[in-house]
Amino acid sequence: MRVLLTGHQGYLGTVMAPVLAAAGHEVTGLDSGLFADCVLGPTPPDPEGLAVDLRDVPAEALAGFDAVIHLAALSNDPLGSLAPELTYDINYHASVRLARLAREAGVRRFLYASTCSVYGASGDEPVTEDAPLRPLTPYAESKVRVEDELLELADADFTPVFLRNATAFGFSPRLRADIVLNNLVGHAHLSGEVKVLSDGTPWRPLVHALDIADAFTAVLTAPREAVHARAFNVGTERNNVTVAEIAATVVEAVPGSTLLITGQTGADPRSYRVDFSRLRAALPGCEARRSVKEGAVELIDAYRRHGLTREAFERRFTRLARLADRQAAGTVGGELRPR
Repeated sequence: MRVLLTGHQGYLGTVMAPVLAAAGHEVTGLDSGLFADCVLGPTPPDPEGLAVDLRDVPAEALAGFDAVIHLAALSNDPLGSLAPELTYDINYHASVRLARLAREAGVRRFLYASTCSVYGASGDEPVTEDAPLRPLTPYAESKVRVEDELLELADADFTPVFLRNATAFGFSPRLRADIVLNNLVGHAHLSGEVKVLSDGTPWRPLVHALDIADAFTAVLTAPREAVHARAFNVGTERNNVTVAEIAATVVEAVPGSTLLITGQTGADPRSYRVDFSRLRAALPGCEARRSVKEGAVELIDAYRRHGLTREAFERRFTRLARLADRQAAGTVGGELRPR
């Protein structure tokens, strides 16, 4: 299958591209390159790709593809809150435009990377895909809007699928340090302390980057009737954990580190547990398998092996800081277009 993978030079795309290739797919990337140089360790090999901003994708770029996997986005809540107008421009309007171009070009399957954060503050009961959507941030709101519009595009020849990923973790050659497990392991490695500013009680569903890649690969070739215009939570109930439990796991994985829960920011309203059974039922055998503990051990090993420094951790691998540095250097414009 010929697959266009947007965001192939991002945290998840760098992990997913080789998984898709190993499954026998012909992968072409599409990325503006905003974070292409955010590499820890050897530079990973990339598939052939198109260097283009998502907002500027020409119609002819979609010709000849059987499927699109759409990962590209401004991908965290702080960044989305800082520039909500750009979040909606890129994550919402450009994503819907891409899907329309894909349908017009004859692309038959469109896999959209959504997020479990669309559920917002949902309490202690695990939420299913049929739960009310209560997005709390521009990032999550943009995902809800795209899902709604892609649903309207679905027809006999165009199958959108919405994969609502839990919070990702795990090592990628293009690292992100601003997601919870990756961040806490980095702090443990660099300072010897795991500090939690909230009271530690909020629930977080986590999923390894490779499990996300495996899920997308499975859905890509699943029977149409099993996935057509459906939403699927991607993760495992075993990784529904509190922030305090995540922190304790990090301390266990990084000997000599200590845990400090300050509680200074109080209870975080973003608390939710997720039910992941729909994907298992639709595609038997498709299940996230990697634990939070395994991810913490993998991360500390990679940080030590590749010599992660505090400067890189705080600047190169943190999305907000990286964009600020590139803007200051003049390599990114005000609308986050690379120069």
